[in-house]
Amino acid sequence: MSNSRRIVITGMGLVSPLGDSPDVFWEKLLASQSGIGPIHRFDTNGFAVSFGGECTHFDPSRVVDRREAKRLDRFAQMALCAAKDAFDASGLEHGAGDPSRFGVITGTGIGGIKELEEQHLRLRGKGPSKVSAFTIPKLMGNAASGNISIALGARGPSTAVATACASATNAMGDAVYALRRGDVDIMITGGAEAALTPLGVAAFAAMKALSERNDEPTKASRPFDRDREGFVMGEGAGMFVFEELEHAKKRGAKIFAEVLGYGTSADAYHITQPEERGLGASAAMRASLKDAGLAPDQVDHINAHGTSTPLGDLAETLAIKSVFGDHARRMPICSTKSAIGHLLGASGGAELIATVQALQNGIIPPTLNLENPGEGCDLDYTPLVPQDAKVKIAMSNSFGFGGHNACIIVGKYS
Repeated sequence: MSNSRRIVITGMGLVSPLGDSPDVFWEKLLASQSGIGPIHRFDTNGFAVSFGGECTHFDPSRVVDRREAKRLDRFAQMALCAAKDAFDASGLEHGAGDPSRFGVITGTGIGGIKELEEQHLRLRGKGPSKVSAFTIPKLMGNAASGNISIALGARGPSTAVATACASATNAMGDAVYALRRGDVDIMITGGAEAALTPLGVAAFAAMKALSERNDEPTKASRPFDRDREGFVMGEGAGMFVFEELEHAKKRGAKIFAEVLGYGTSADAYHITQPEERGLGASAAMRASLKDAGLAPDQVDHINAHGTSTPLGDLAETLAIKSVFGDHARRMPICSTKSAIGHLLGASGGAELIATVQALQNGIIPPTLNLENPGEGCDLDYTPLVPQDAKVKIAMSNSFGFGGHNACIIVGKYS
């Protein structure tokens, strides 16, 4: 650790294709259930891809009244619901304490694309006078952080991070830095994304980034498998309360895990493709280990980025081997994306929740659809079924377009 201020997790909240609570999400992960299926929100006729990890059950009105919900894009609705759930789970009370010591840092890769699409259609169809006055407040990437800050009365640092699929993990890293510096005692942090829209799906499909296994949606996300062909788009939000340890202890908070280390790097290679040897990914993993003061063989588990892309899964495997050496073959790894798809800027939030659950329960969730490991993908990725394991320290990886890499390490609190 860079200084004596220890950071712990005291609250978690989630919106995901497998449910809207960390416990339901965890139960379904262990039951090898898939949250991937046909898209219902818009007509996919003519689209190359017609499925994704859609949050069909999501209802913002459980947290946000209907009038307020209409002023938020779907990604911000999800962020706010997950943040409020995390806040409630932490036992914090609204208005208690010094609001200037309470901040918000969230991540999103794309932001309010749903609102952008809808208002562009209105502009083209009805003219400029019919564009909504709420367009900019709804589509801006910092709408999640801003609305969470307003709703919870957080007057400390409030910022947004946009590093594609590394956004949530980079946001959490920035929250750790703010807590360590002593700027704040409490941070709401994580990520949200709701890009499962006509433009979002069409654009990613045009890049040939997505699986086109339309006839078998639940089989489409198959990280590290020989027959992987691309990722599956998902949506959701994963949010946390990160808190300085002494502050948490003083109020008798339940502690889910301790944040031990964080590392970030850039590939400086290609705007969408990973560096083929995993050099940037390995640099971020090494940085997180150094930050935590850990040797590689002290890590018991990795929740991999594991997107189900031919290049990405192999590059991550090579990076893990480079960093962990022989220990890489003894360490259980998994990809949560096999069950929920790729939540883009929210993925690091949802996956850290799975990582914390693995710590608490001593179980590694399965990597679904891993039937025949791909060439070079020869580690223990926990194929098909859960695996019991002693997990005291675990790492979660997030890598994004633009060559952004972020890794966070959590451990059991003691």
